[in-house]
Amino acid sequence: MNVDVLLGLQWGDEGKGKIVDVLTPKYDVITRFQGGPNAGHTLEFNNLKQVLHTIPSGIFRENKINIIGNGVVIDPIVFQKEIESLKKIGFDISGNLYISKKAHLILPTHRILDAASEQKKGKTKIGSTLKGIGPTYKDKIGREGLRVGDLLHNFEDKYNTRIENHKIMLKEFFKYDYEKILSECEKEWFEGIEVLKSFQFVDSEHMINQLLHEKKSVLAEGAQGTLLDVDFGSYPFVTSSSTICAGACTGLGIAPQKIGKVFGIFKAYCTRVGMGPFPTELLDKTGTELRDAGNEYGSTTGRPRRCGWLDLVALKYATMLDGVTELIMMKADVLDKFDSIKICVGYEIDGEVSGHFPFELNDDVKPVYVELPGWKTDLTQIKDQNEFPEELNNYINFIEEEMGIPVSIASVGPNREQTIFLEKE
Repeated sequence: MNVDVLLGLQWGDEGKGKIVDVLTPKYDVITRFQGGPNAGHTLEFNNLKQVLHTIPSGIFRENKINIIGNGVVIDPIVFQKEIESLKKIGFDISGNLYISKKAHLILPTHRILDAASEQKKGKTKIGSTLKGIGPTYKDKIGREGLRVGDLLHNFEDKYNTRIENHKIMLKEFFKYDYEKILSECEKEWFEGIEVLKSFQFVDSEHMINQLLHEKKSVLAEGAQGTLLDVDFGSYPFVTSSSTICAGACTGLGIAPQKIGKVFGIFKAYCTRVGMGPFPTELLDKTGTELRDAGNEYGSTTGRPRRCGWLDLVALKYATMLDGVTELIMMKADVLDKFDSIKICVGYEIDGEVSGHFPFELNDDVKPVYVELPGWKTDLTQIKDQNEFPEELNNYINFIEEEMGIPVSIASVGPNREQTIFLEKE
C-alpha cells in the first residue's frame, strides 16, 4: 500500500479540510505531516461548522485512525481548545487519535518571541500569525526544541532550561516586556499539557509503516500551501515547514517510493493572507466582490484575505514540485456572478513574457491574462456534473489543457455534500 498525499497548491486556505473529510471514507488512516495551529481547516456537515488547527480532518469519520506526525508543531493550549470544542458537539476522539513523540511543542515563550520578532522588523515584517510557529521551527532546526516525547523524560528540567534561554533573548535582544504575558500563558499551557498527555504518544514512523505493511490505506494531509514552502515558496514570505509533497516523507517517516496519488487542491481563483508578493491580486471592486462572495477571512486569525484571479504560472510550478496526479478545484461557486473571468497564463518580466515562476516575485512581474465568459449560474444547488453550465465546463477544460492534469473534483459550496466528482470520457 502507498500513502496518498493531499496538499494545497497556492498560498494556503484552499479548502483542504473539506476534501480530506470527503475522501476519508476511502481510507483507514489520516495523517497530518507538517505545520502548526496557524493552519485552520474548516469542515461543514450536518448543519455543523468546525475548524481544526492541529487534529487531522478525518476525525469526524468513525473507525478511522488519525495521526499527528513528527513534522507538526503542537500548541497545547490550542490543542486543548480543539478537544473541548469537539466534545461540545459530541465527539470523543480519545481512542482514535495518536500523536508522534517526535512532534515539537510550541512553548509559551515561542508565541512571545514571534510577536517580539515581528515588532522588531517593523515595516519588513512577514505577516506572521503570531502563533509561535516560526520560533518553534527555529528551535527544532537549532537542535534546541522540546518534543512531545520529552514529556515522558525529565521534562521539567528541559523546559526550564529552554524558557530561561528564551527570556534572555526577549530581554537582551528584543527588549520586550514579557513577564505578565508569560505568567498568564504558562498556566493555560500546562493545563493543555495534561490534556495532551491523556492521548496516546507513539513512534509514528514505525506505526505508519507497520500500517502500510498491514495493507492499510493512508491519506496524508498537508497544511498551508505549496507557495508557502520554506524552500520553494515566495521567500521570505513563507511558512517555516516543508509544505510540498516531499514534506510528507520527512514529516511522517515514509520513503519516497511509498507515495501514491497526489491530490493538488486549488481555488478557482487565488487568495493570500498576510504580507508577500501576489501577482494577480485585485485591489479594486472585483477583489472586494471575490472576498465577500468567498467569505475570505482567515479561519484561525479572522484576517481578511487578499484576492485575485487564478494564476496558472504559479499552479504549474506547484504541480511540478508536488508531482500532482489529480487536481481538485474549490469554491467554483464564488465566481457565479461574474460576467467574465480572467486566468493568468504568463508573467511579463522586463518586457518579455515567461511561463516560469521566477526566483523572486516583485512589482516588476505583471500577469498576462486570458479572459473567459462567466457562467452566471447558482452552482450551489447543482448535484451532478451533467448540470454544469457550458461556461464552467469550458473553464475546467481550459485549466486541464494548460496543466496537463485532470480535474477530478469540483467543489460548489462549503458543505461536504456540495462536492462533485467529475467523470472523464
